[in-house]
Amino acid sequence: MAKLLVLLLCSCALSLGVFIFSSIEAVLLKASRQHNSRYHHALTRNQNTGGTTPTPIGTKHVGDWPAAIVKAKAVVASMSVKDKVALATGVGREKGPCVGNTPAVPSIDYPGLCLQDSPTGVRLADFVSVFPAGINIAATFNRTMMRARGLAMGAEFKGKGVNVALGPDINIVRSPRAGRNWETFGADPYLTGEASFETVKGLQANGLQACVKHYINNEQETNRTSSSSNVDDRTTHEIYLHPFFKAIQAGVVSFMCSYNQVNGTYACENEHVLNDLLKTELGFQGYVMTDWWARLDEFGTLAVNKGLDMVMPGEVSRGGKSSYFGTALVNAVKTGQVPTSRLDDMATRILAAYYVQGQDSGDYPSVNFDSWNSSRGKHMDVQGDHKKLIRSMGAASTVLLKNDGSQLPLGNSVRSIAVVGSDAGPNPEGPNSCLGRRCNVGILALGWGSGTADFTYLIDPLSAITAKANSINATVFSSLSDADLIAAKNASSGKDVAFVFITADSGEASEGHILVEGNLGDRNDLNAWHGGNELVKAVAGENKNTVVIIHAVGAINMELWIDHPNVTAVVHAGLQGQEAGNSLVDILWGDVNPSGRLPYTIAKSPSDYSADISSGYNVDYTEGLYIDYRWFDQNNITPRFEFGYGLSYTSFSYSALAIVYLRGGLGDKSQGPIGLERSLSSWLHNDWITVTFELTNTGLVDGTEIPQLYIAPSPSSNSPPKQLRNFDSVFLRKGESTLVKMCLSRYSFAVWNSVEQRWGVPRGKYGIWVGASSRDRRLYEEIHVRGF
Repeated sequence: MAKLLVLLLCSCALSLGVFIFSSIEAVLLKASRQHNSRYHHALTRNQNTGGTTPTPIGTKHVGDWPAAIVKAKAVVASMSVKDKVALATGVGREKGPCVGNTPAVPSIDYPGLCLQDSPTGVRLADFVSVFPAGINIAATFNRTMMRARGLAMGAEFKGKGVNVALGPDINIVRSPRAGRNWETFGADPYLTGEASFETVKGLQANGLQACVKHYINNEQETNRTSSSSNVDDRTTHEIYLHPFFKAIQAGVVSFMCSYNQVNGTYACENEHVLNDLLKTELGFQGYVMTDWWARLDEFGTLAVNKGLDMVMPGEVSRGGKSSYFGTALVNAVKTGQVPTSRLDDMATRILAAYYVQGQDSGDYPSVNFDSWNSSRGKHMDVQGDHKKLIRSMGAASTVLLKNDGSQLPLGNSVRSIAVVGSDAGPNPEGPNSCLGRRCNVGILALGWGSGTADFTYLIDPLSAITAKANSINATVFSSLSDADLIAAKNASSGKDVAFVFITADSGEASEGHILVEGNLGDRNDLNAWHGGNELVKAVAGENKNTVVIIHAVGAINMELWIDHPNVTAVVHAGLQGQEAGNSLVDILWGDVNPSGRLPYTIAKSPSDYSADISSGYNVDYTEGLYIDYRWFDQNNITPRFEFGYGLSYTSFSYSALAIVYLRGGLGDKSQGPIGLERSLSSWLHNDWITVTFELTNTGLVDGTEIPQLYIAPSPSSNSPPKQLRNFDSVFLRKGESTLVKMCLSRYSFAVWNSVEQRWGVPRGKYGIWVGASSRDRRLYEEIHVRGF
């Protein structure tokens, strides 16, 4: 039985400070080191072993919000109604250099805002980096890499003169077919929340404003501008609201409300969503903008009274001339339909965000690119040395799903290599030849839509594999046709190893309802594209060492070939960004030991998932809390590969679990604040217990393990069987051991009481569950909680 101690102090909640790097250069220096060196330890070891709140929170907010608000209020008091409205009104599409622009207000020496996509890099600009997709950075389960990606990306946005980066996308992977899953951070609210926190911290570290989206319940593309997401209160709080709460903890200054309705009212004019939840319960002090041309059917201009602060890009509809704000809002204020106090609040929120990020300091760069006419830009190169970080992240986010007979890593004795599939090669027309990446030709490094950026370059796998082969005197034989199975067989026959590449793509369903190979945003099914299943079977029929490499937006169905005896290894590479080929080669030859873990479940059948895309106008979240692995656990469904799963080239053992009780122990009768005040209280979020255990690399090579901590709730909580509540990324040399510490707060155990509108912990027995995936339990201990 674990040793139980009672302590009064804990430093877990403060440990993240170790990883708040003083400059982007410090992060890049660490990232440039050899992946499995001791230097890499600093990049891969999370160190943030704090619980659900890496930094203490409460009613006070991070940054200098109080001072920024005081400053903003003083300025707003001197402004005219027209100027206040100007702060909140976009100038219109293509009427400024950015995808969104607000006008200058000379009376207060305010230059206006440049708002620009995307969550993977500066969209519609040249000489920028294209980073691994959000779903890939989630697969690293590494807070430090999440922060480093945000820092590097933030530096590029700022370097281009962008004021507001439209990201990250922190919606939840509810259905595996949803088109924008690849932009997000996975199917678990805790993992998504940690990635949200770290990304926002990184983006905003040097003065950029981040804008989290799409608030809220925008989990599919089908009918996204007209459907109603119907979600109960408890599910909203425990699943879908949590990542946005974490963004607020990180100090995010702006939100983008979503196109869809929430329980029958459009999100951008939904008073419960905007005022009750966001601005009251979660205490958000920044501003809320619409998604581009979001509908405001019921209230229109008067949506400001429901909590909306800014309209983007300005017009009511694409190609239109009128605006919900602008003159309409000025008139609404003059006639008393919108109180002056509400207009002042809007203006204060927008200016306070500008001030809290220091964008008024005088040295913030001006916009130096033009989204609509590149000849008007200055073509500033903001990439720095980010390619090293991107390559490291691409490798760290790669998930090894199968490795029979230790087929991987390959040795330098390999002499003949087959490379099969169009995904292995480049797009013959260039990586940016398809507008918004709306095609699936050549290496798939991003999905499509507004979440993309233009490639300055893109390393395809065939080029990277060929370069590696040349260095070891091996020969590469290739067939880049997905349809020519005869050529695939001929290229694979008799070779030492055959790499077969398959893909699955998805994206955004807007801008003219553009179809990509018959798919309108959301995927039509979970099969590999271009006949990928048949391609794999053809290659595996010829080569006994067939390695399947998947570049995909999410889970795919692989049941037709996963158990084929000649498919010895499966590598799920996701969407790795511009260094895709190099990142993959690092894994295949063992320069990097794979440590990626699935941020969602891969099922044996599409029908095994709890939710699918709804084709109607009511999207009913009837599965409630039971999404992804929660559903599989609740219904005893065996997945093909579970959430958190991933293999390594080494092995690890777990031992010596110890639970340390803090602040009066689990029987503490203290109730803390009551009602909604509890949502933000440090009493709820401070460390409550710590969990420690010993982790040992028992294999023959250095590697990184991803220990995961799940709570098995008390039956009285009516909760899923287990829920992720912490994780770490721990680099160990072969034979090396370390003590891992993770913290849990009261919030880690809490459930939302919809009747009393508060968080509480039900009385009963809870399991503390530590392992290498959601179904690989290594350590377990039960604790008894008095409840409150």
